[in-house]
Order: sequence, then structure tokens, then C-alpha cells
Amino acid sequence: MPKTLAIKFINRILSSYYKMELLEKLCKASGVSGFEDEVRDIMMEEFRKAKCEVSVDKFGNVIAKKGKGKTKIMLAAHMDEVGLLVKHINKEGYINFVKIGGIDDRVLVNKIVKIKTKYHITGGVTGVIGMKPPHLQKEKEGKEVIKYEDMFIDIGVKNQKEAQKLVSIGDPVTFTPEFEILNKEIVCGKALDNRLGCYALISIMQNLPKMNVEVYAVGTTQEEVGLKGARVAAFKINPDYCIALDVTLAGDTPQIKESESSLKLGKGPAITITEASGRGVITHPKIKELIIKAAKKGKIPYQMDVLEGGMTDAAIVYMTREGIPSGAISIPMRYTHGPVGVFNVNDLKNTTKLAVNTLKELAR
Repeated sequence: MPKTLAIKFINRILSSYYKMELLEKLCKASGVSGFEDEVRDIMMEEFRKAKCEVSVDKFGNVIAKKGKGKTKIMLAAHMDEVGLLVKHINKEGYINFVKIGGIDDRVLVNKIVKIKTKYHITGGVTGVIGMKPPHLQKEKEGKEVIKYEDMFIDIGVKNQKEAQKLVSIGDPVTFTPEFEILNKEIVCGKALDNRLGCYALISIMQNLPKMNVEVYAVGTTQEEVGLKGARVAAFKINPDYCIALDVTLAGDTPQIKESESSLKLGKGPAITITEASGRGVITHPKIKELIIKAAKKGKIPYQMDVLEGGMTDAAIVYMTREGIPSGAISIPMRYTHGPVGVFNVNDLKNTTKLAVNTLKELAR
């Protein structure tokens, strides 16, 4: 199916919700933790279109508000993505880097990356992550996983001086901005964790019915490095309830046992019971019951999620101040924390519907 026809097909699935072009724009934006400004600008523009009151706090979180009432409900979706940061430029112009967020070293080798610089080069400076070629490795080296400390970024310059005209220490580095339709409603893209949540957040505020509550949609910063933005935003808003919108680990690929993850693409959003074996959020029973009730009333397919690893913003929000009843609704996704992820657009649409229906239940 040609890409233009595929986009039209997916836009029909998304119906009255925001269209595919916005999601592509969000995914291709650069937003390594602490450098979320491109994503934040997009979200601010869309929140204003949705007739929200929009503000940005001192930590960089974007906060959109709609409605009036005694009850305050916070929705959180993090804007940041895992990536790299320029650490050192050697005499030959090669770049050493550190990882920002949880990235498996094995996904880094020979990847094309974009370095966002202060010189405002369109799209950033392109580089390739290099390593010692297999042909020159000793037998022992070939059996070991190459560590990121032994890799470097090649930007095609002759020396340090030439590199420093393009790149500075501390510049954020993202994977190549990818966004493609694999087959019908199956899509792959960069930074789906958590631009899917950001997209859902915008869609919810666009389609929010009038309710006697205050709804705060927060695009949070620095989730991948410690859930930092959500903590700050929750302290400021002090909501009565919170729902995090994020992605979760799909288990429908080879080598993943059903006992490890039974979640599948296209079978609906996942309702979290607990994260990180209890180190993350343990969803408040009332929140869990209301989300399930909202799914059943709306005839929305859903899956239950018990995570051994990984956390969402809900993990920090529910411990803020004297405690905030919290839960998470997540979109199943393959290949989390890599250069590209895969998801089903039906799950994204149903996540938005489920979140809106849950807000109605909470408003009661």
C-alpha cells in the first residue's frame, strides 16, 4: 500500500482524533531528557488549539488546563526520549558520548544519529556510531558485547577544530528521525516512548467533554532519568487523582514467553496493576476499578499489565505530598528504548477513548 493511502487509512481509524501527521511530527522531534523544547513547542501549540489554558513551569513541564470544579485530575505523559550526550571530542574529531536513559549498548552499533547543536543546523549534525571492525577484533573481543565507552560518533570531519565548529560538549544526540507504516495499522517510529502518550494527551484535551472537574494535562520532562518532571508538576498542581499515559512492553515477538508478557499489539490499551515488581506504582484499587469500568461501559478492548521492570510517571506522582491515588494506561509497543519502536494505531485510539471515559467516571 502506498504511503499516502496508508496514512489516509490510518487517519480513518483515528477518526475525530488527531491525525497521523501530528504523531509523525512529534516522533521526529528531538527531545532527549532535559532538552525537550522541540516537543514542548509542538504540544503548547496543539493545547492552545484545543482551547486550553497553557503554561510552562520552571522545570520545563508544559501544563494545559481545562474545566472548573473542586476535583483536580492530572494526566501525565513524558516528552523526553532516551538518547546520548556529547562528552568529548578527540584530536581526530571523533566524539565520545554518554547514554541518557536506559539503552542497551547492543542497539547502538553503526546507527545513524542526529546531534542537535546551538548552530541551528537544519535537522542537526548527522553522525554514525562507530567501533573497531569485526575483522580486526581478537577472538576474545568478538565474543564480548561492545560497551558504549568503546564506541564513538563519526561526523566526517578531519580534526577536532573542524568538529568544534559544528558540535559542542553537552549537545544532545538522538537516533535518526524515523516514521514509517509497516502494514496497514502497524507503524514504526523513533521515540514512540513516549510520543504516543503525548499524542494521546493532546487528543484527550481536544475531545474532552464538559465536566465539573479541573483536568490538567502535563507533558513532563526528564522521566527517563528519574521521573523528575512529574514530581515537580504534581507538587504544584496537587491533584486528587492522576493517570499516567505511557507505553508498555508488548510480548508478541519471538523469544518472549507469555509468562513474561502476554500483551499483544491490537488487543487494546494496557491497564497497569503494578510496575517494577512493586517498586513503581501499585495502582490504587479505586483507580483500577474505575478504568476497567470505563473500558467495559465503552466496549473498549483492554489488557491487564503486571510489570517486572520499568516505571511510569505515576510511580512518583502517587508518592507526592500526602499521596495521590494514581494509575497508568499504556500503549503496547515493541522494541522499547531502541532506535525505533512498533505499535498498532488502534491501541492508540482506544487509549485516548479509555482515558476520556475514565475521566468521566472520576468526575462522578
